[in-house]
Amino acid sequence: MLRVFFLVMVCSTIFLFGQTFAGSIGGEVSAGENFGHTLVLFLHQLLLVYWLGPDIAVYIWSRRVVNTELSAEQRIVAGNMMTMIDIVPRVCLSLFLTVAGILSETYGLPHPWWQMIAIVLLGPVWLTIVLMSYLKRGSDFGDLVMRFDSWLRGMLVIGIPISVMWSVSTGRLADSPWIAGKLIILAIVILLGLLLRLRLRAMFDGLNSLEKEGQSEAVDTVMATSLARAQLFSYAIWALLLWASLLGIVKPGEQESTESAARVEVIDPVRSLSSSQ
Repeated sequence: MLRVFFLVMVCSTIFLFGQTFAGSIGGEVSAGENFGHTLVLFLHQLLLVYWLGPDIAVYIWSRRVVNTELSAEQRIVAGNMMTMIDIVPRVCLSLFLTVAGILSETYGLPHPWWQMIAIVLLGPVWLTIVLMSYLKRGSDFGDLVMRFDSWLRGMLVIGIPISVMWSVSTGRLADSPWIAGKLIILAIVILLGLLLRLRLRAMFDGLNSLEKEGQSEAVDTVMATSLARAQLFSYAIWALLLWASLLGIVKPGEQESTESAARVEVIDPVRSLSSSQ
């Protein structure tokens, strides 16, 4: 099963990179369209794919956790699978802001030095927290690191909108207002993830009781209620991620670059001369 999972990951990664690179070669070449930009764009898309896909897989396994028609052992295995798969979207989220910030830089949106330092450091620091909380799960240190992760997410929920408001007020996003929309969506997604974690706490507590004491109707009811209250947040996160992807493709409000405008000015007189002849 793990071999199949890794095979699918490798194949889809190669396909996604080929699609991204071919698209950059096949399109018009501009100052920002270089290999560095293409590589960061590929990483950005890759993180989104492996965030959304495994997150859906976690939800599917959660349905088995609360399925009372399964044995206690099967439900415990389903809970373990949830934890194992969930590390993938958590890793993707931890790196997402850093890659997105670097991508916007290659796209032509410069950052102040202090902001760029924060963007570059955020990914490695958050990734370390995520991996340590996973590797040390079940221990006091793991619980402490998990709280750090929640605090960091809370700070980002507040900090991202503040950064967006500052960028909008200074006119930095005047030519690309869709970037502000994507950042606000990401802040909402992080907030919903925190709420989702709180909603699922009772289900995981019930799973621990299931493992230690066996099945009981009271525990089953608590677990099912916990998942039912949490699944709406999952649906909202998936919808918001798709919306953010659409914004990145359509780029509403995008202004034409100076280079494009100059090219139009050159082409139009040629067309006018040809039509007059």
